Amino acid sequence: MSRRVRRKLEDKGKDKIVLLDWTSLDYDAVLHLFTCLNHRDRASLASTCKTWRALGASSCLWTSLDLRPHKLNASTATSLASRCVHLRSLRFRGVESADSIINLKARSLLEVSGDYCRKITDATLAMIAARHEGLESLALGPDFCEKITSDAVEVVAFCCPKLKKLRLSGLRDVSSEAIEALAKNCTQLTDLGLLDCLSVDEDAVGKVVSLKYLSVAGTSNIKWSVASSKWDKLPKLIGLDVSRTDVGPGAVSRLLTSSKSLKVLCAINCRVLEEDTSFMSSNRFKGKVLLALFTNVFEGVASLFADTTKKKPKEIFTYWRGLKDKAPVDETMRWIEWIVSHTLLRTAESNPQGLDEFWLKQGAALLLTLMQSSQEDVQERSATGLATFVVIDDENASIDCRRAEAVMKEGGIRLLLELANSWREGLQSEAAKAIANLSVNANVAKTVADEGGIRILAGLAKSMNRLVAEEAAGGLWNLSVGEEHKSAIAQAGGVKALVDLIFRWPNATAGGVQALVMLARNCKYEGVQEQAARALANLAAHGDTNNNNAAVGQEAGALEALVQLTQSPNEGVRQEAAGALWNLSFDDKNRELIAAAGGVEALVTLAQSCSNASTGLQERAAGALWGLSVSEANSIAIGREGGVPPLIALARSEAEDVHETAAGALWNLAFNPGNALRIVEEGGVPALVHLCSSSASKMARFMAALALAYMFDGRMDEYALMIGTSSSASTSKTISLDGARRMAFKHIEAFVTTFMDPQIFVAAAVTSTPTILSQVTERACILEAGHLRCSGAEIGRFVTMLRNPSSILKACAAFALVQFTVPGGRHAMHHASLMQSGGEARVLRSAAAAANMPREAKIFVKIIIRNLEHHQAESSIQ
Repeated sequence: MSRRVRRKLEDKGKDKIVLLDWTSLDYDAVLHLFTCLNHRDRASLASTCKTWRALGASSCLWTSLDLRPHKLNASTATSLASRCVHLRSLRFRGVESADSIINLKARSLLEVSGDYCRKITDATLAMIAARHEGLESLALGPDFCEKITSDAVEVVAFCCPKLKKLRLSGLRDVSSEAIEALAKNCTQLTDLGLLDCLSVDEDAVGKVVSLKYLSVAGTSNIKWSVASSKWDKLPKLIGLDVSRTDVGPGAVSRLLTSSKSLKVLCAINCRVLEEDTSFMSSNRFKGKVLLALFTNVFEGVASLFADTTKKKPKEIFTYWRGLKDKAPVDETMRWIEWIVSHTLLRTAESNPQGLDEFWLKQGAALLLTLMQSSQEDVQERSATGLATFVVIDDENASIDCRRAEAVMKEGGIRLLLELANSWREGLQSEAAKAIANLSVNANVAKTVADEGGIRILAGLAKSMNRLVAEEAAGGLWNLSVGEEHKSAIAQAGGVKALVDLIFRWPNATAGGVQALVMLARNCKYEGVQEQAARALANLAAHGDTNNNNAAVGQEAGALEALVQLTQSPNEGVRQEAAGALWNLSFDDKNRELIAAAGGVEALVTLAQSCSNASTGLQERAAGALWGLSVSEANSIAIGREGGVPPLIALARSEAEDVHETAAGALWNLAFNPGNALRIVEEGGVPALVHLCSSSASKMARFMAALALAYMFDGRMDEYALMIGTSSSASTSKTISLDGARRMAFKHIEAFVTTFMDPQIFVAAAVTSTPTILSQVTERACILEAGHLRCSGAEIGRFVTMLRNPSSILKACAAFALVQFTVPGGRHAMHHASLMQSGGEARVLRSAAAAANMPREAKIFVKIIIRNLEHHQAESSIQ
């Protein structure tokens, strides 16, 4: 193996290239490299060679594991078990992951933290506790643990005697028995969080004498007279968090004055407390810190330090993180970071009225400060808080511009981009979400772009982590609103990243399609328009089932944008827009919406102007008209708008691909007798005859023959008579119709004959054995025709044609029905179903027995009947 990297060195003003052999890096260097990667990338790196595979399994790399971005099931956990012998810290998401934790066999686990725990039951929590008796920290939240009861808390208390930290959210009630079990068995429990619970036994909490830190934020139904009289006697209590509760001034005063150990009481967003204006203005708790909406949180935290006279209050967290000796305040500061970040996020989610001043003066700055914490969950929660507190209307994507700009002024954009560049996927996702929401503000969007945010988001949109990729796509979408950012998004590979994202996860793209539409609709840069239109075209054509097709058409403004782009002065843009409309027209609803958006007129105009254009544009212009003309109403509109002459001109192209699309469009148009007459009058018969006899494309020849058959099966003659035949002009037209008919029949017959082997047909006329019929089918089959999908009216018209006086049309109709029903064709089952439900089998049998049916038509009809029987048998099996 020889993997090399280039390192650039300065050598007396000149660049010098030095080649480094990756395999020459020492053990410690590679090990450090592994520590900087997420687990997916570690696995990729470990797969490169045996040496690195061994390094990748080093126990020091498997002391902590964040499985939130991954789906952890029993089999995956079992496969990881051999590496988790020394696992100490685990983060997971969801009930399936929780159920699978025991399969990791990580008996040495000290810390477990879980998100999305609404469905986790007592049984699951009890199992985790019983298998990991050495647990020191257990946290489930911040979403509510609705199915966990006090019974499971008691099990945790009995099974995990070394527990030091327990944080649970959203329990219905925490009984005295459960809390007393914690007090009795978990004598080292110093940090207890019972957040957003419906009720907590206040008296029992007062018995957990080991507590240093207690949070009951968001918990309702607390009897504060009991709580304050019990909790103020907790001998070691340093920090108490009562944020988002109905605590009043009396309870707060008693706790701060009576408790000898209490240093910090956090009461952020406590309505009852804030309504007492006399309490808000007082400052009677000397040596104690009260953190509330009406206090300066930074100054309060700063007062915990002995000497910070030279430090600005807003820099207090940075000051603390830089201390060499953090011991005196470190534990308290880490707790403050955790409870403040939690409360700010919960407050931002509920978005109560009257907090504008708080958010602008210190809330935004607090979130940015907390985003620099060394605690991962604090960082992520603070980034989510930033993404949340600026939003004032989710449905209309409205944000508070003053809050967004407050983040920008505090240097928040650069910080968020730095976090988005982190290797930790959880942090990438939350930072990208914050950037996306903030970028709704035009000034913030400009700062994001100026700071290199477009490149960073484009990179994150390529992530294999769905949450990261989708949030990044949302950011690119918001940035794409700004005209000045569209070109940069394309240049950074943003368009490709969005398309890849949509293909990777087609059911949930979180802004990917919207961003592409925004770029296609509003961007003035032709290169970006072309890329966006091409992306939408590729997306609409993705996959055999074409599930994305309808989704793109339903996106507001998508079809209008593409119709508009067909009028671009740039040929590449016109070509990609026409291609996108062609792909989108395969969906029935999209066809009508394109027509409603002016698509018929725009595409006819495009076809009229592209006679000297590139083959690609000609093919797509004709293809888009072909797609639209599947609808008879659209077909009539295309003829009325002058679409026949340019399609005839395109049918004369020298390019095989253009032959097919032009012939397909003319075939659809010819179904309507008025259009059929227009095709004759505009000289279309010679063009179709030329295609039918000379094109290198079997499909083009086939569709040209079918168009000619439609035109001369008698309906056009009736239409011509209906509009009048008394004048000399109409008589001359009748004469020209007769000549055109003879020319058409001659070449239809010649076309069908090319697919008939005389010897096989002679044998088939004598005995129609399955072997002989298979030989006829093999010779006659046009494989590409299996992709054509006909309506019931079209199939019915071919069946009716079997009764036409013309033996040539009978043979052509039978030949066509063979193509549409051959087993293996993409729409063969659909066509067979139409014929069976319409009772066409009876007509076919009658035709096969008719004395005036030509030999080749009879043989083809027998093949059709056999095909129908095959499909009926397949259908009954299914």
